[in-house]
Amino acid sequence: MEYHNPVLLKETVDGLNIKPDGVYVDVTFGGGGHSREIMERLGPNGRLFAFDQDEDALANIIDDERFVLINENFRFIKRFLRFHNVKAVDGILADLGVSSHQFDVAERGFSTRFDAELDMRMSQKNDLSAYRIVNEYDEANLRRVFYDYGELKNAPAIARVIIEAREMEVIKNTEHLKNVLSRFLPAHKSHKILAQMYQAIRIEVNQEMDVLKEFLEQSLEILKPEGRLSVLSYHSLEDRLVKRFVKNGMFEGEPERDFFGNFSVPFKTIGKLIVPDFAEIKINNRARSAKLRIAEKR
Repeated sequence: MEYHNPVLLKETVDGLNIKPDGVYVDVTFGGGGHSREIMERLGPNGRLFAFDQDEDALANIIDDERFVLINENFRFIKRFLRFHNVKAVDGILADLGVSSHQFDVAERGFSTRFDAELDMRMSQKNDLSAYRIVNEYDEANLRRVFYDYGELKNAPAIARVIIEAREMEVIKNTEHLKNVLSRFLPAHKSHKILAQMYQAIRIEVNQEMDVLKEFLEQSLEILKPEGRLSVLSYHSLEDRLVKRFVKNGMFEGEPERDFFGNFSVPFKTIGKLIVPDFAEIKINNRARSAKLRIAEKR
């Protein structure tokens, strides 16, 4: 099975402006596609650290003394780089979202295509699962999850229906959940709405928005001046955070201006937003929603 076909592979790595003797981080190792491309461009003194919290990714480790794979969530990037005596790096790459492998392994519960347990954990060490959210969250929290992370206007009705259904019996698997939510899935756009529902639960399970914020803030701390950040996102919630942080160095509001009305921001945007062309989308359907932003620390 193909573990993961990297989206915008060349463009994402090009964005790092690799120095042969530099130190780089791939925070979403997965099948190792981006990491292998980075390694191709490193010289004998270059180093690459990669992160992946999914234990399945360990099977793809690169046998090279310049490479280190850290089996942890990238929200801890600063802590684990310090553990390896690395305080500053030349570039960081992030390919956000779920890997093709995670979607294709039915029992992980990420895909709308399969009947599976309500899991959706990117790390099997995570205590919180889709099962617990669906069966244990109160109505207010369910409403928040579907509204904030699925951007579903009928989130209150979805939450109420889940509460009513689980009072009758525990919602055990994805097929059961689909049946419970069937009234919200009109035939002409059922796949799109179901995907939004799954996305909402998955983001909550894995705390994806909090993780992304913590990662971006730490990236600013550990990048050297002129160090590059290359980030691929797959939905508007992620892209909005990345765009705001790259533009202002913050997630909300505007930076404070000085007496003359000027403000300093920590990043310089490199080039324009990059999206896959038709040919790539035709080969790899997952690429259709990808957006690549590249920034350089001032």
